[in-house]
Amino acid sequence: MSSVTFEAQRAALADVVAIPVTPFAADGSVDPAVHRSLLRRLLDGGIRTLTPNGNTGEFYALTPKERRLVAELTVEEAGDRAAILVGVGHDLPTAIASARHARELGAGMVMVHQPVHPYVSAAGWVDYHRAIAEAVPELGVVPYIRNSQLAGARLAELAGHCPNVIGVKYAVPDAARFAAFARDAGLDRFVWVAGLAEPYAPSYFSAGATGFTSGLVNVAPSVSLDMVEALRSGDYPAAMKVWEQIRCFEELRAAHGSANNVTVVKEALAALGLCRRDVRPPSRPLPEDERAEVAAIVAGWSV
Repeated sequence: MSSVTFEAQRAALADVVAIPVTPFAADGSVDPAVHRSLLRRLLDGGIRTLTPNGNTGEFYALTPKERRLVAELTVEEAGDRAAILVGVGHDLPTAIASARHARELGAGMVMVHQPVHPYVSAAGWVDYHRAIAEAVPELGVVPYIRNSQLAGARLAELAGHCPNVIGVKYAVPDAARFAAFARDAGLDRFVWVAGLAEPYAPSYFSAGATGFTSGLVNVAPSVSLDMVEALRSGDYPAAMKVWEQIRCFEELRAAHGSANNVTVVKEALAALGLCRRDVRPPSRPLPEDERAEVAAIVAGWSV
């Protein structure tokens, strides 16, 4: 597969990488019709990269059948309007099966969630990602890195085995650490995606990121696009104006160890009448007083 260059996939990562929510119906099941409408809103808003089964999509609260459904709905709804980066993870056989399912659907990339295991060795991290990448050599593979202990040299080792590891979603909240990690791994070898969304995008772009993930984009696609355009042009003052605009919203999401990360996004969508506010445990809906705060913030945006 050495002839595969992944140019389109690499370009798609150097952008706003949207993490769609997974809306639930009154009975608690995934709501396909509402899911499609939210995806259309993102596409109509100019979003060109979608990550079904990301953390904002409540990946860990979905059943295997639901994760397949979410991937299928996203690929069908997007058609040729967006690149699809399907989130995969859990135990290795499950992750490989999910990656192969993404390939069957016609998705071009998979994002490998940070392994959720109390005992993650650096060499084992390489083994885990290598097994997934080698199972789908036709797909671009994007490790999702949240482990501050992982050395950039380990990512370089993985890339030496797997040419289809093309990008990195880096989500360690330390801009200096990111700058060093990217250079140790190979700054030009990967597309670097700021994995902590808009609040970290300006600092991470200054160190080499060219894309960022977003959950806020579900609510206000134009706000996220304003930021990426400012960052692409090197206009950091303009990017920071957007940063100031979304700061309170993102601080609510980050509070209490990001307990309400998804909850705040769904509350904003509920305030706009776009989906129910329901989230699954261990997340929980906001209390009444904070609901009003979210609604007030969103009312000040052009959505």
